[in-house]
Amino acid sequence: MRQRIEQAQEGDRTAFERIVRHYTAMAHSVAYEKLRDTHLAEDAVQEAFTEAFLHLGKLKDPDAFPGWFKVIVVRQCHRLLRKKKHPTVPLHEAEGTARNEWGIPDIVERKEMRKLLHDSIAALSPNMRIAVQLFYFYGYSLQEISDCLGTAVPVWKKRLFDARSKLKGILPVADFVSVFHHLYEGGANVLHITNGDSVAEKLRQGVVQGDILAWREVYSEGPVFLDAAAAANRTVRAQYLEKAMGVPSEVFVRGSEEQEQTLASFRKYDEIVLWFEHDLFDQTMLCYLLHWFAERPPGRTKLSLLCIGTYPGIELFRGLGQLSVKQLETLSGTWQTVGQEELKLGKALWEAYCSPDPGKLAELLQKDTSALPFANNAFRLHLSRFPSVHNGLGIVEQTTLEMVRNGLGTPLDLFRHAGDRLHELGMGDLQYWHCLAKLSQGPKPLLAIDGSQAFPDFKDPAPSFHRSRVDLTELGLRVLEGKEDWIAVNGIDEWYGGVHLHGRAVPWRWDTSQQKLVSGTM
Repeated sequence: MRQRIEQAQEGDRTAFERIVRHYTAMAHSVAYEKLRDTHLAEDAVQEAFTEAFLHLGKLKDPDAFPGWFKVIVVRQCHRLLRKKKHPTVPLHEAEGTARNEWGIPDIVERKEMRKLLHDSIAALSPNMRIAVQLFYFYGYSLQEISDCLGTAVPVWKKRLFDARSKLKGILPVADFVSVFHHLYEGGANVLHITNGDSVAEKLRQGVVQGDILAWREVYSEGPVFLDAAAAANRTVRAQYLEKAMGVPSEVFVRGSEEQEQTLASFRKYDEIVLWFEHDLFDQTMLCYLLHWFAERPPGRTKLSLLCIGTYPGIELFRGLGQLSVKQLETLSGTWQTVGQEELKLGKALWEAYCSPDPGKLAELLQKDTSALPFANNAFRLHLSRFPSVHNGLGIVEQTTLEMVRNGLGTPLDLFRHAGDRLHELGMGDLQYWHCLAKLSQGPKPLLAIDGSQAFPDFKDPAPSFHRSRVDLTELGLRVLEGKEDWIAVNGIDEWYGGVHLHGRAVPWRWDTSQQKLVSGTM
């Protein structure tokens, strides 16, 4: 910290921003105790950091920064108190008002306990309250609290002891710490990992504290490998995604390296929270990450998981990206600790998904997979993407041809309806355009697409394509009726997880009548 302060004194704003992140929660707690208003406290802290940066050069001893900065925060609070006051609502009541409106039935009891916990802490004396908030909620060490607030470590120890004793008499549990860990919502030293940028951007709007990593991958498409970071494996995957969806190889490789570097530094965080949902897109990503963490000692870092498949008021829940910031706020803090059972199952599922033998995955899905409640349905749906014994079509191709036969005539309509019917796949638009390309291109297509010169890809959205006319060819109709086999006519060159099917005779098919994977060629 001393080095960062010295760098900041030389005008390095980045170094100062790191200092800001380190002390924000502590400064806010001090300001809130003075002002009793969360918004005024935020204003005071912001003004204090501005003043501190402008006058940082006057600080002779960098080690004195915590106490020096506390004085600035308190001074800003006094300035605000001299101004006209506005009606305010206590912090814990504001929290309840904002979140209860969006309450979720299956976590009502949990939220009531959390409210009781916060209300009980609010009833403590200011000194005990600050001790509990900074030590438990924000994860500061006693030495850090002592350095910043200018009170000896033994004093803070005594305040924490007294606070726990008092809370033990208020809360209907044996010990405050046990209920705290059960309801822990995370502090500033947390890394949240999401399924892409949409959810990440909403979380950054004050839903959670800490850093946010948007994991950009689509493991439900193309070849996957146990060691995804190996250069040879990454090259194979990059080449596939560039050919299938137009994702430039260099963009994919660079992005993969950057996110893996962030993941590799996980031990600097107190907690990692995984935000995922029920569909195959997310479940493959989740299992990849659980496999990754299962092979690395966690140290002091706690791993947590938030994974949902429904949300009240949303009839067809497609994913977390549908939710507003306020709706996401109701989920903050409801994540559960990931234990050995979840890690073991996630690791096993990823290994089976990456195997060139899909029978391993089919066998695993016959066992107890309740540790990850959405995995079984998602991976069974993955197996239904294999060519069927009936006509060689997977579930996506079969659904598409049926929709065209029933009158849907544009790519955009097909994508929307396929997304609704097969929402547990979590299929993106580029994935679906790749499917349409396979069905409509080649010497013997099943679909004819008129009115567009090019398919959309990562670089070119090709808006005219969305309005193109889609029709069944004669061959498409015969295949749909089971009179022809698509694989026998056209052959196949496609990846299903770690399985590469190619040629006109494939060793694995999906039996739609029995809903199971079968071996043997046709």
